[in-house]
Amino acid sequence: MDTPKKIHRRLEGIVVKAKMDKTAVVRVSRAKMDSKYGKQYMVSKKYKAHDESNSCAEGDSVIIEACRPISKDKKWRIIKMVKSSQEKV
Repeated sequence: MDTPKKIHRRLEGIVVKAKMDKTAVVRVSRAKMDSKYGKQYMVSKKYKAHDESNSCAEGDSVIIEACRPISKDKKWRIIKMVKSSQEKV
């Protein structure tokens, strides 16, 4: 018998607010298709994510993963920083 695999829901987004203690607000954008006209448009949603080390700053690109509920609104945690806003371009 095969054992069921754990599915880890991961999303990539940009930190829009990092003023709370151990919490960052991450905006995740995706393209959506209009059902009638077939045109693509962007939709975004904000998630509160747990940041244990308070290392994120506004503008950072991060990967978040679903986890157990940490508080009323926090059900995501920051896994990895993809790109820092402090890096020189």
